[in-house]
Amino acid sequence: MDDNIDFSVKDRPLCWQHYALVAGTSMLLWTLLTGTLDRQELITGGFVSFLVTALFTSRLAIFTGFRFSWLAPFYIFSYLGIFLIALLRANFDLSVRVLSPSLPIRPKMVEVKTALKSPLAKLMLANTITLTPGTLTVDVIDDRLQVHWVNCPPGSTSQTATQEIVANFEKHIGRFLI
Repeated sequence: MDDNIDFSVKDRPLCWQHYALVAGTSMLLWTLLTGTLDRQELITGGFVSFLVTALFTSRLAIFTGFRFSWLAPFYIFSYLGIFLIALLRANFDLSVRVLSPSLPIRPKMVEVKTALKSPLAKLMLANTITLTPGTLTVDVIDDRLQVHWVNCPPGSTSQTATQEIVANFEKHIGRFLI
């Protein structure tokens, strides 16, 4: 096991909601991939979802970082909306930079900090940063993320980089993940 990974949430017990989350997500994925609501497909999908959940029980510890509440679906969709807006803005910004004759970029490796605790939350934050054009998460060590930033403002510190890159995503991810 890697010593740099924070497994502090692994001690949290798995409850029936974790199993339901995995089985439900598997069933949703099955339904989306088959593209039908045929009864036989739904029965087969339910069986496969249950089987996958039962077989991979030992791997479900990553889901202990999920916050179960009635508002969790709303928070997830809110995060997806914020991510979509950030994605569109970053795409537009980066395309303007690339098409500009002077290519106004200032690439730099920056270290940002996160208050998120669970490995799942850190994974989601790192992937969100990577999927947003202009930034790329290179490494995650404890509560720090190493990020390659295409346009780092002059004089940026770790705190300003954290505020600029991480803060908004972290706020929304923190509503449904620890």
